[in-house]
Amino acid sequence: MSSNTKKWFSLNLNNKKPIQNKSCGCGKTSGGCESHNNLDAATKKDGFDQVFDVKMSRRTAFKQLAASLAIGAGAVSTSCSVIAGDDSKEKAQIDWEEQFKGNYKLMTDDEKKATVDRLVRSYQLRTGKTLNMSSKNAEENVLFGYAFNISKCQGYMDCVTACVEENNQDRNSQMEYIRIHEMKDGKGFNFNEADDNYYHEVPAEGHFYMGTQCFHCDNPPCVDVCPVQATWREDDGLVVVDYDWCVGCRYCMAACPYDGRRFNWSKPEVPEDEVNKNQHYLGNRLRKKGVMEKCTFCVQRSRAGKNPACVEACPTGARIFGNLLDPDSTIRWVLENKKVFRLKEDLGTEPKFWYFMD
Repeated sequence: MSSNTKKWFSLNLNNKKPIQNKSCGCGKTSGGCESHNNLDAATKKDGFDQVFDVKMSRRTAFKQLAASLAIGAGAVSTSCSVIAGDDSKEKAQIDWEEQFKGNYKLMTDDEKKATVDRLVRSYQLRTGKTLNMSSKNAEENVLFGYAFNISKCQGYMDCVTACVEENNQDRNSQMEYIRIHEMKDGKGFNFNEADDNYYHEVPAEGHFYMGTQCFHCDNPPCVDVCPVQATWREDDGLVVVDYDWCVGCRYCMAACPYDGRRFNWSKPEVPEDEVNKNQHYLGNRLRKKGVMEKCTFCVQRSRAGKNPACVEACPTGARIFGNLLDPDSTIRWVLENKKVFRLKEDLGTEPKFWYFMD
């Protein structure tokens, strides 16, 4: 448990007074006679019920509850140590510490490393295999941006497949962070008439293709509506989610004007031999049931100096990614030399995802 968490859940028990046993002389410790029953009621009122009669703030009440749980967990851990193996005890301890960790955004670097180390160790205990998980922070003088060449996209969906595999997305529900919209020529960008689930040879005559995903806005409305601060914008422009802090209310999903958020209704299932073990805490690590997911510009790759998986997989070169603050980057060249546009610019969300045509 982190130092901040310990402080958060600290409780001074020195002033607690034990409930005194009362006796009516009948020789029994409970029940038996009418006078003893009356004393039992008095004891309950004087002792147990008084705990709940004390006026306290919700935060104080939560502290006391958490402290009680911590004491109970220690007792359970001790009592079970006789029959539990070392690995089981370690797994239980890891799970306990993960359960009560703080919001990742507020953690120190040491605390970030500690939670990553716990998750790596937990995976090893469960599967006997190892993975590489990063907690790498945003670098200075880096602001990620993306451009999509509508003229080049042929609707092959290699980008979608690569994204699913790279980001450990659920195979059962066929979750996809990226949408490829097949649109009719001459109809403009009419998403209401677009086909997002076409099953025919591409490119289809008389159609063009346009991809959407999370646009990593500079003014993301999804962040503003989150009641628990489980999603936020990082310094390099990435809008991320702390899956362990998310409560699954889906407010962010409703607030996003670009259909960039996904909610997992069941625990994501990925065959063990298909799990991408190169992970980032804020990216493609394995998620639990009932939380929001989204494109992170493959934070596990982009912060390691690589292109997102969709960019690397695109067979036509329709996708361009890079550092907007680097004057020599390809993304900067596109913005300076092409007629670019963004979707729903009038909303003021400032998405860092541009479209252009040759």
